[in-house]
Amino acid sequence: MRMKTFLITLNWFANETVYLGLSYYGPSLGTNPPLSFFLSSLVELPSYALCWYVMDRFGRRWPMCLLMILGGISCVITVLLPEDAEMETLILYLISKSMICGSFLIIYPFAGELYPTQARGVGIGFSSYVGGLGLIIIPFITYLGKENLRLPLFIMGLLVIGGGFTGLRLPETLHTRLPQTLEEGEEAGKDWTIHDCFQCVPLVVTDSSTGSYESLAMKEDIEMNQTTNNKRIDERTPLDQETPLAKRRQTMKKLSRQQSVMNTQKSAEFGSMQLTYWF
Repeated sequence: MRMKTFLITLNWFANETVYLGLSYYGPSLGTNPPLSFFLSSLVELPSYALCWYVMDRFGRRWPMCLLMILGGISCVITVLLPEDAEMETLILYLISKSMICGSFLIIYPFAGELYPTQARGVGIGFSSYVGGLGLIIIPFITYLGKENLRLPLFIMGLLVIGGGFTGLRLPETLHTRLPQTLEEGEEAGKDWTIHDCFQCVPLVVTDSSTGSYESLAMKEDIEMNQTTNNKRIDERTPLDQETPLAKRRQTMKKLSRQQSVMNTQKSAEFGSMQLTYWF
């Protein structure tokens, strides 16, 4: 959990700092400041629409990290352009701004799914607070543009590239059962390997059983399974599997259907006994 909290906070800080920095720096580029600012806002719309689809199709981690890395590269490339290449610099800036908008959109649900339910509010509040510290730093970075127009873009590009590469260490959350308690949050992603870093498209759930209150008495265990290459992958939480953690939590009772009856006072109108049931 310490590792995931550090990586989430680092990525949140990089996204928020660079996003706000690019938003403030837009009017400084190009020959028409109002037009440059308008274009920097306009490129956010297609990015939001595209990421809305991509994050539910290809997962959260790789789209977010790839957008951060490519957006940072677009910022860094500007230092290689000649001084009079104003239009080319503006185009690279707009590409970077669009990608950072997409990654900033993904970090919100991604962080909420990585933190366990028991500490989700505190975790998101802490990460967003640290990410907001970029509001203090970014004015000093953009002020450097008075000496060198492309220096702020270069600094912000390096920052977001570093955040994109470190974000690959986070576990994927799409099509996975989210942690509920701190113990499950500690176990989630603990078996991460370098092979998981290069897995872009998450495994698709093709066989999952659902349950309701009416069927809990007949089926006690509700499991989610994935099928890929004719192999079934167990997606039960660490507390459901045969692990030392599960053995220590034998006191946890499984949800089952129960019925209770309470006798109340007789109705003054009908004189009959009233019964109350809980399921």
